[in-house]
Amino acid sequence: MKFYVGVTDDKWFEFLKSNQPDELNFWRPGGKQPFKALRENDLFLFKLHSPNNYIVGGGFFVRHTFLPLSLAWEAFGYKNGTNDVIHFRNAIYKYRKSNYQSEPDPVIGCIILTEPFFFDRQDWIPVPKDWKPNIVQGKTYNTDTEIGQELYNQVQERLHFQKLRQSNYVGEDQPMNRYGSLQTVKPRIGQGAFRVMVTDAYHRKCAITGEKTLPVLDAAHIKPYSQNGPHLTNNGLLLRRDIHTLFDRGYITINEEHQVEVSKRIKADYGNGREYYALHGKKLAEMPDFKKERPSPEFLLWHNENMFLA
Repeated sequence: MKFYVGVTDDKWFEFLKSNQPDELNFWRPGGKQPFKALRENDLFLFKLHSPNNYIVGGGFFVRHTFLPLSLAWEAFGYKNGTNDVIHFRNAIYKYRKSNYQSEPDPVIGCIILTEPFFFDRQDWIPVPKDWKPNIVQGKTYNTDTEIGQELYNQVQERLHFQKLRQSNYVGEDQPMNRYGSLQTVKPRIGQGAFRVMVTDAYHRKCAITGEKTLPVLDAAHIKPYSQNGPHLTNNGLLLRRDIHTLFDRGYITINEEHQVEVSKRIKADYGNGREYYALHGKKLAEMPDFKKERPSPEFLLWHNENMFLA
C-alpha cells in the first residue's frame, strides 16, 4: 500500500491540531503541478519543516484540485490552517512572492484530506532513515518496503495509543495485523470536500444553465444534509446561486429523467419568474462524466416528493 509524507508548516499544524477539524485543505501555493502520488482514501502524513524532522499526524486523501484562493477559503475556511482569510491570503503571497495588487485571487493547489489526526509531541515519529534534507514537498512510501512498513506500523501504534480504535480508520479485524488497516471503512467526506467534488464533477458549470462564472456557483445537496443526505457527489448538483435558493425552497426540482421542473408557485408567490419558467422541461445542461457521480434517482425522488411545491 502506498502512502505519502508531505512537508508542512509548524504553525499550520499547531493551528489545526488545536481546532481538530473533520477535514482540511493541505494547500500548495503553486497552481500548476498536479498531485498524482495517491489514490482516493490513501494515507497522507504530515512532516514538519526542518529542524523539526518529525511526522506529526495525517489524514486520508480525497482528491487534488486547483482552486482560486477565494473558493478555497469559502469551501474550507479555518480548515485551511488560518483563522481568517487575510492570514490565509498572506501566507500564500509569502510563498508566491506576490501581493493582492498583482494577484487578487491566485489559483492554488489543494490536497483535500478527510478525518485528519494529530499526534501529541511525545508521539511524534522521527523521519525514516532514507529521508533526504533536500526534500521540499514530500515523498511517497510503500508498505512493500521495510522502511515503509516500519513507518506504517509506527503510525498505527500512535493511533492506537491515542485511543482512536473506534474511529473509521482503526480496527482489530485481522489477527495478523494488530492495529488493523487504515482503510477498513471508507472515511467520511466533509462539507468542503463535497463542494470540491461536486464542482469538479460538473466541470465547473451550473448543471441547469451551464453558467461558468465560478464565484456564483454552489454545490447543492439534493437531499439536504439536515435530513441525513450524505456528502456524496451523486447527492449533489452544481447550481447558480439563485437557482440553488429556488431548488432548496422547492420551487425547482429535477425529475428522474434529469429534466427541470419549475413550480407554478413562483408566479403565484412572487408575481414573476419568466426566466425560470423558460427552463421548465429542459434536460440538465451539464452532467458528470462518471455514472456513479450522476444524480441518484433515490435522492431525486426524495426531493420531488418532499421538497417540490407542485
